[in-house]
Amino acid sequence: MEEKKLIKEIEKLKKEKKAIILAHNYQRPEVQDIADFVGDSLELSTKAKDTDAKTIIFCGVHFMAETAKILSPEKKVILPRIDAGCPMADMVTVEALKELKDKYRNYLVVTYVNSPASVKAISDSCCTSSNAINVVRNIESNNIIFVPDRNLAHYVSRFVNKNILPWQGFCPTHERLEVKDILEKKTLFPNAKVLVHPECKPEVVNVADKALSTSGIINFCSKDPTDSFIIGTEMGILHRLKKENPQKTFILASERLVCPNMKLTRIEDVYTALLEEKDEIDIPLETIEGARKALLNMYRLNY
Repeated sequence: MEEKKLIKEIEKLKKEKKAIILAHNYQRPEVQDIADFVGDSLELSTKAKDTDAKTIIFCGVHFMAETAKILSPEKKVILPRIDAGCPMADMVTVEALKELKDKYRNYLVVTYVNSPASVKAISDSCCTSSNAINVVRNIESNNIIFVPDRNLAHYVSRFVNKNILPWQGFCPTHERLEVKDILEKKTLFPNAKVLVHPECKPEVVNVADKALSTSGIINFCSKDPTDSFIIGTEMGILHRLKKENPQKTFILASERLVCPNMKLTRIEDVYTALLEEKDEIDIPLETIEGARKALLNMYRLNY
């Protein structure tokens, strides 16, 4: 089926099934363009919760669709590509975290939303890349196990004077960005501001002008008077940046900043997901309750 016809069919099915399409900032441009909302993972799940949609088609990776289900357990949540996982989320397991919690009994667990629902469910609080500093600062302990991203943990430690024990997980895509990549781009674009994600390595954050979440990068670029930016996060974000700021220039910090899992979902997959409603996200009620408690604690601590 040609793309224009496919899009019409998607719109038709969406109305018939009272569905909403969410697309992460890292998704393919054509997938972003058919979405009702484009944003970062928790932002999308929160928006979906506040709609009257019965079905959520989440164009992202597995943990994101899980979060949508946690916040909207009454809705049907479908991941168009069930094989779209997150390597960093897979680097932490319930069994391994329980073992660490037993070893460090006077520590509280702060878990990045880029994690499995089952891990969230045994955590004291969740956090995002934009509110991690506030959550760690305000949680009622000086001893923190931070799961699963060691780079975000290191970034938080710059601003919070607490004992932070980082889990040794990382995002393979952000981990590929090197200081030399930034310096090479700065040579070519000396007036550009460098914006990177805090999932990048500490030495990369050191040479950046700002370390921001995906939504943080988008908001900064729209408000800052600078007309050129070197972007140190997954390349999918460039589509939205260029779309919303056509008068500005955006340079990808490295051609290696591509997440293969984020690029799995195609328009055809969205159509099939709406048509067949397969690969629904199913989470045990006990896990949903525990994970929701950790997410609600995050909202409480983010001040």
